[in-house]
Amino acid sequence: MKLSVIITAGGLGKRFSSKVPKQFLNLDELPILMHTIKRFSSWNPEAEIILTLPKEWREYWSDLIQKHEFTILHHVVDGGKERYHSIKNALAICSEGQVMIHDGVRPLVSQDTLSRSIEALKTHDAVIPYLRIKDSIRVISNGKSEAVDRKSYIVVQTPQCFTFEVIQNAYLKDYQAVFTDDASVVENSGVEIHLIDGNEENIKITTQNDLLIAGTILKNIK
Repeated sequence: MKLSVIITAGGLGKRFSSKVPKQFLNLDELPILMHTIKRFSSWNPEAEIILTLPKEWREYWSDLIQKHEFTILHHVVDGGKERYHSIKNALAICSEGQVMIHDGVRPLVSQDTLSRSIEALKTHDAVIPYLRIKDSIRVISNGKSEAVDRKSYIVVQTPQCFTFEVIQNAYLKDYQAVFTDDASVVENSGVEIHLIDGNEENIKITTQNDLLIAGTILKNIK
């Protein structure tokens, strides 16, 4: 069955305090985004890879490809105002079959997580990896905080995986602020989300500290 991988890197990374979007920053001498693409290509060389990028940074990406002699085939589409719009642009050129949607700044997803995701997609229409919360957590409401049972909450990761028909149908709806990820879009269309175990190394690089942690992990798993 045809597999399409949408890697979303449409954001500008304003929280990172960098002159360039975080997906272009180096991690062990290679841009984060290239590490992410390599993860999927090495796991499944036949996967169709579609990359969403801010329109104004596409030329910069082309320069990085030449600089690093990056040869993995991929398609590039313009990112939108929100993640929702970026994914919708990518779906417009996506092949039918199975679709994995992944954050461009999660370069350390394991091949085990990828394989478990696709295996679960054989019997479910929507699959996402998750981790249990280890820390105690509290909820803030009306200026006060209250302890809650961490067993009732989980941390969601990517790739979020769907059959093409399900994800295409879900994205026919207009954007809503409650759409924080692809699973929330699909769930809004009435499809149940199936959870599988993720991997702890699959961190989302959003701060300088995350970049340091990712660098350490990468050196230890080579």
